[in-house]
Amino acid sequence: MHIKVDDTVEITVGDDRGERGKVLSVNGKVGKIVVEGVNRVYKHVRRSQRNPQGGRLSKEMPIDASNVMVICPKTNKPTRVGYRYLDDGSKERYAKCSGVSLGTVSPAKETREEKEKS
Repeated sequence: MHIKVDDTVEITVGDDRGERGKVLSVNGKVGKIVVEGVNRVYKHVRRSQRNPQGGRLSKEMPIDASNVMVICPKTNKPTRVGYRYLDDGSKERYAKCSGVSLGTVSPAKETREEKEKS
């Protein structure tokens, strides 16, 4: 999935369109993410020892990952995300609009030639 926890994203579809928030959790199997302050619903809870007051709790619900875009740190605008390999063999995510790195995905792997030498 092209979105990771702690990314800043902008909502592109739905009631919260145009809002920005930080990604709190990612579920890659289902393709859903939870964004801070977006898609809030009321959950009615009964009084208990854990919640002595009872009432309505406001919580964020998951939204589909295809409905958000990552914010480019350089231009501060929504952008698509690409993957590329660096010269040292490590893989990184980058913003397609400006080419700025969004962090490494995997470290450099040992090549077949290096394995044969050792």
